[in-house]
Amino acid sequence: MTPALMKMWFALGAMGFMFISVFSIYLSRYKLKGFWKVLFSIIAYIFMILAGIIIFFVVFSGPVNE
Repeated sequence: MTPALMKMWFALGAMGFMFISVFSIYLSRYKLKGFWKVLFSIIAYIFMILAGIIIFFVVFSGPVNE
């Protein structure tokens, strides 16, 4: 697999993390209470931070020479 395709898959994975975090925040704010609300919020923010770090590295690693 070429480096460009690897970067693409990492970026898609980061977008998946963002989708999971948005869905988890929605659940924690409007549907859940108590322990589950806190747990889903923590999971959501962890996924959002990971997605941001991955996207940062993908964007600032520069173009791939093929």
